[in-house]
Amino acid sequence: MKLRAGREGVTERPQDRAALLRLVSLLLQYPDADLVAARAELDRAVAVLPDTHPRQALEQFLWWFRDRQPMGLARHYVETFDLRRRSSLYLTYYLHGDTRRRGMALLTLKQRYRLAGLTPPDGELPDFLPVVCEFAALAGPDAGEAPLRQHRKGLELIRTALHDSGSPYALLLDALCAMLPDLSAAERAAVADLALAGPPAEEVGLAPFGPPLNEMEVRP
Repeated sequence: MKLRAGREGVTERPQDRAALLRLVSLLLQYPDADLVAARAELDRAVAVLPDTHPRQALEQFLWWFRDRQPMGLARHYVETFDLRRRSSLYLTYYLHGDTRRRGMALLTLKQRYRLAGLTPPDGELPDFLPVVCEFAALAGPDAGEAPLRQHRKGLELIRTALHDSGSPYALLLDALCAMLPDLSAAERAAVADLALAGPPAEEVGLAPFGPPLNEMEVRP
């Protein structure tokens, strides 16, 4: 994939793209004690990136992230991603809803990881956005970022929902979407339709959309 130089000030160097994707992956995860303790290290990692739009978005997010108490961060994360369907981080839902096609999409994504020599973490679905970003960082801009491009409309819906709710996490989606191709007019119309109507509905025994129940139970 070749982005136009300067579209959003996005760097073309693969190592910089990988670093940005890893940072987005980390910062989109639940803010547990380890992540909170790494705030100074995350600041340093962002500071050495090229001065681009994605880096600036990450810097703005970290200004908010480092000034919040751990309990407040945890509460905001759960309210934002676990309790709001429009801003959940499970990508295949936006494309397929709770249909049979979603189950096949999850299986295909898991197989894609395994072909690249990677194994998704236990207890997490392969379409969880931090997992997809980590795969993109490890596998490179072509094959690695393909799932992000495939789910570009879903990413835009999440980004819009986060902006609508006023969540600073919108900055992370701004950074991520700036690294991907722009949406066409038709795709933007499809995003608007999806926001109004929601994804396809066909209950077939899949787990409800959102984080696994056992994950929600252990969070404070």
